[in-house]
Amino acid sequence: MEAVRELLRQSGLASLTIGNVAMFVVAAIMIYLAVRKQYEPLLLIPIGFGAILANLPLANMGSYGEGIIALIYEGGIRTELLPPLIFLGVGALTDFRPLLGRPLTFLLGAAAQLGIFAAALGATYLLGFTPQEAASIGIIGGADGPTSIFLASQLAPHLLGPIAVAAYSYMALVPIIQPPILRLLTTKHERGIDMPQAIPVSQTAVVAFPIVTGVLASLAIPTAAPLIGMLMFGNLLRESKVTDRLRKTAGGAMIDIVTLFLGLAVGATMDAAHFLTHHTLLILVLGAVAFVFSTAGGILLAKLLNLFLRHKINPCIGAAGVSAVPMSARVVQRFVSEATDGRVNPLMPAMGPNVAGVIGSAVAAGVFLTLLS
Repeated sequence: MEAVRELLRQSGLASLTIGNVAMFVVAAIMIYLAVRKQYEPLLLIPIGFGAILANLPLANMGSYGEGIIALIYEGGIRTELLPPLIFLGVGALTDFRPLLGRPLTFLLGAAAQLGIFAAALGATYLLGFTPQEAASIGIIGGADGPTSIFLASQLAPHLLGPIAVAAYSYMALVPIIQPPILRLLTTKHERGIDMPQAIPVSQTAVVAFPIVTGVLASLAIPTAAPLIGMLMFGNLLRESKVTDRLRKTAGGAMIDIVTLFLGLAVGATMDAAHFLTHHTLLILVLGAVAFVFSTAGGILLAKLLNLFLRHKINPCIGAAGVSAVPMSARVVQRFVSEATDGRVNPLMPAMGPNVAGVIGSAVAAGVFLTLLS
């Protein structure tokens, strides 16, 4: 009996806290949303299970410990390795033709970064976060999980868990958050604007674009080079048409493996001691504010441009300027199609600002790193 009592005393059950149980509930909610609602399941399931592992007392399975997941965290996130590899895979999967066919939509992708800077300023001057913490929180407005992780791991690693959860949560909630904003900021007439076909894009242009963009963006903001450079390299693999094996690897097996490790290591940062703080709630609120402002920024710039354009832009596509690719473009397409009884389906026009948003959020992260690191 003494041996049994000693075994129980040294078990995790004896060290289980209310905080651990609360985090089990949070993780269960994330897994439920992934399985039943299919909200970003490739990310929320690894993150949710990582959170469970991190809150097992005495198991040493958190990112801040010395176990196997800590090795992934130190070697993959603290070294800034995994987020750029995600961008490599994204580049291999991204078609920039909708953007090149309508270069003006690049401005909508830029305008949709408004929420990043609005939230960062609010966090600094209204809520007392340090500039580094505020920048890491603000980047949530880009709806880009890897960029949020990349920036937070350098500027505010102690906030990585809640920032990553907020970023991926708002990515998953795009179909719920954006339609009310679209309905509020656009009129029935604006939703019915049918945009003409984009100009044809040559093979030379699509091959030159990743090279030129990668070089110019990295020269202008060197700190953005890990993200922009890998994004454009992946896209060059796609568009060159002679590296199909590499494209398939980057956009298939590699991005899946990296996503698996990234999600698990990020989830394992969510131990009760680091996650259950008042900062977490503030980050979730600020992330929502950032996302709303980013969505509104793209819409409002499109409305402003229409004052000067002969061929009007459907302002709804501005909402796709956040970098949740291709979910945001599909949400815009579905919203406009339902509003016009199927007469207008602006999926390809919305893809322009959507892919521009990927570049925009990476550039915004580079700006913050340049100014604050």
